[in-house]
Amino acid sequence: MKAVFKTTGGKEPVQGAVGYSAGETIFSQGDLGTEMYIILEGEVHILKHIANESHVLSRLEKGDFFGEMALLESAPRTADAIAQSDVKLLTINGARFDEMLRKNPEIAVRIIRKYSKRLREANALLERLVGRPVDADHVALDSTMVAPAEKAIRHRLVDLASGTAFFFSNGDETTIGRADPVTGILPDIDLTPVDLNRSVSRRHAKIVKRGNEYCVLEEVGTVNGTYVNEQRIPTGTPVPVHNGDMLKIGLIAMKAVFD
Repeated sequence: MKAVFKTTGGKEPVQGAVGYSAGETIFSQGDLGTEMYIILEGEVHILKHIANESHVLSRLEKGDFFGEMALLESAPRTADAIAQSDVKLLTINGARFDEMLRKNPEIAVRIIRKYSKRLREANALLERLVGRPVDADHVALDSTMVAPAEKAIRHRLVDLASGTAFFFSNGDETTIGRADPVTGILPDIDLTPVDLNRSVSRRHAKIVKRGNEYCVLEEVGTVNGTYVNEQRIPTGTPVPVHNGDMLKIGLIAMKAVFD
């Protein structure tokens, strides 16, 4: 049952926050949508009905958003949104969405990436239909797909807290962040397992290879910063990284190891 959330213990209520119980439908395919949602607590599944079968398109968690297509296009919902657990959602109407984009550029960046991914997928489909080859390395992974096998390369970032090694990709760029079910983008280095505080942006930074040298580049929209040897780096400016350098991605302290 939908309910407006109020906090206790002297905390202010979250304006526009609503709750749904596990298994409850938030909206259905075909509904007219005038709001989008940001997940404050819990998990939401996005389901698509095709030929009398239901398919899970995305599994969303705290910090993810959904329903923005109907808000942007004033069109019916294209899928169902189901509360997988008890959830708390922040509802965003058109006016609030406009204000939110001005105050939180990361939301705008993630929406742009989501639509960019869809455009690339549409282009890839057209290429297949006309018989042109598609470069699989440039097609974004869907959140339900399995990541490619780890490349046989030893350059890596090592999480200092757990000792977990995260290997570079085999190409000239290695993206760093957390898997994003909203955009369907899976970074080369997915820090989700060690980022318990969700301090790492979905697409946080990337390691760029230039000849035999490596640089780290912070992505647009990153929130909690990127540091090399305790110095915060500016967004969009490549900063050299050498063997043994200390990096901090959000709150995750890491060491560069080049073998």
